[in-house]
Amino acid sequence: MLLDVANIKKVYKTKGNETTALQNIDFAVNEGEYVAIMGESGSGKSTLLNIIATFDKATEGKVTLAGQDLATIKGKKIAQFRREKLGFVFQDFNVLDTFSNKDNILLPLVLSNVPIGEMEKRLEKIAQPLGITNLLDKFPYEISGGQRQRVAIARAIITQPNLLLADEPTGALDSRSSEQILNIFKQIHQSGNTILMVTHSIPAAASAGRVLFIKDGVVYHELYRGEATDQEMRERIAESLTMLTNRGV
Repeated sequence: MLLDVANIKKVYKTKGNETTALQNIDFAVNEGEYVAIMGESGSGKSTLLNIIATFDKATEGKVTLAGQDLATIKGKKIAQFRREKLGFVFQDFNVLDTFSNKDNILLPLVLSNVPIGEMEKRLEKIAQPLGITNLLDKFPYEISGGQRQRVAIARAIITQPNLLLADEPTGALDSRSSEQILNIFKQIHQSGNTILMVTHSIPAAASAGRVLFIKDGVVYHELYRGEATDQEMRERIAESLTMLTNRGV
């Protein structure tokens, strides 16, 4: 087991009011799995991802990644833990326009004091499969959204993280670029990487091996791919979302 999310509860307190974003969230992700999390806006899926990413802390419960209790990581070690154990892909890319694409990709390795030779070796290994070799000397504002997302993916996997976290990775892309990005995620998964993705997109979720559905802060349903095709997964996901809307928890 790579990730263990045990009885997570998250309560936000503002001016005497309490809002429960998550309650009794309990699931695990094994090494090499590709898991998608779906839910309506406000369901708590992004809050859950933020807790796993160490951007937020749970009110109750425990998250363990690669044997490390996230609540025990303090101060400057949190940033180090993120760089070494986690990779991040966001909807809005989060690349720096003042850096070349190559420098954006290498930034987490620079911060971790990885030798230049090792950085170049890792970059060469991933640039061609991602189709970005001819983009490395350009800047993010000179390339398309789909290309920027490929640069962001390269930055996320060049650290060789234990877990790749993706938050709506196709949300800002057109259908053609989205399909390309999802194919890249499949390739990354087939290479042995573990992926946890939050998405509202049925095609995106259908690329995963397992889908968790969250409603009102609770995991109410999950689907396993098994031998299902992408099309069959899309249909099963659509049925589950209909059940979410019509029946609730």
